[in-house]
Amino acid sequence: MDLATEAVTKTKPVQPRRAVLAMPEYHPPLDARSALRLDFNENTLSPSPTVLARINAITAEGLTKYPEREPVERIVATHFGLNADQVLLTNGVDEAIHLMCIAFLEDGDEALIATPTFFMYDVGIRLMTPGLVKVQSDETMAFPFERFLAAINEKTKLIIVASPNNPTGTVVSREQLLAIAAAAPHAVMMVDEAYYHFDGETTIHDLDSIPNLVIGRTFSKAYGLANLRIGMLVGNPELLKYVRKVCSPYNVNGVALECLPAAIADEAYLAWYAEQVRVGRNRVMATLEELGVPFFKSHANFVLMQIGPLHRELVTAMRAHGVLLRDRSSDPGCDGFVRITIGVEEHVTKGLEALKASLKEIGWSKA
Repeated sequence: MDLATEAVTKTKPVQPRRAVLAMPEYHPPLDARSALRLDFNENTLSPSPTVLARINAITAEGLTKYPEREPVERIVATHFGLNADQVLLTNGVDEAIHLMCIAFLEDGDEALIATPTFFMYDVGIRLMTPGLVKVQSDETMAFPFERFLAAINEKTKLIIVASPNNPTGTVVSREQLLAIAAAAPHAVMMVDEAYYHFDGETTIHDLDSIPNLVIGRTFSKAYGLANLRIGMLVGNPELLKYVRKVCSPYNVNGVALECLPAAIADEAYLAWYAEQVRVGRNRVMATLEELGVPFFKSHANFVLMQIGPLHRELVTAMRAHGVLLRDRSSDPGCDGFVRITIGVEEHVTKGLEALKASLKEIGWSKA
């Protein structure tokens, strides 16, 4: 054995940062998703036909170029009535969360969320600091506003609130969101509006008057661009310049950038799809009420059901009927809960037929 080999064998294995060892991992169950996709809150049909036309127009030479994000940011800003420096396009909202945590959190800072909520908040925050503060909702799953306010202190540096929230479908009022931002002027307040199109309440018109407010939006849900991975942050240019600093200049792929202007321009398609979800959501909640299945009133494109001990059996039975559901039992306070995505009319019909049959097959009954 030579000296170099001997030195390597005596050296301890390379270890990552302690924060990486301690942070949780997100393992989405994406394997074998060949059935009706009522598990991941995606658009269940397609994006606007204009998006497909735009994809078909992309040339071979176009694929050889590095993507240019800023021209599309200007288009998006104009569409939403914002200035270009108020918009940062990201690789989905997942990257937006990651960038916010990198830009604003240091070891020793605290970040505040209400649970249950989107798991990627945990991942991004714990990467930067162990100071993750969670305020648990009660059995109603309503946002714990008063307890959330009470959890803010001088160490709070980042606050993330989803409205509508995933996986509950509940909302936080604009008044409450602005009150939280006002109570923590020393912290950045991120409002995750990924499911905005299925509710309509937004704080985007408050950006000019609330300097610590940043909003996250996705084009994965209503727009149907989940596979292209594109989202955005909008907010105070002074805050976003720090996020841009830690962001790769080529973070959003060129195909997504080519398609986004077409997607946002087709407002008729967006309105049609959102209405399909609204009608379908009402159908699902009415059917659950008839069946005696407890659920939480939703403002998003999904409904959270309380199935109880047979939650795994229901997911398995639904898969056998060609429909995928998402078991949320591992979320805080969600033991026995299953989530169903709302799509277009025919998908809602198939999902409800499978649900009725599956509940009967597993012998489910209201407790």
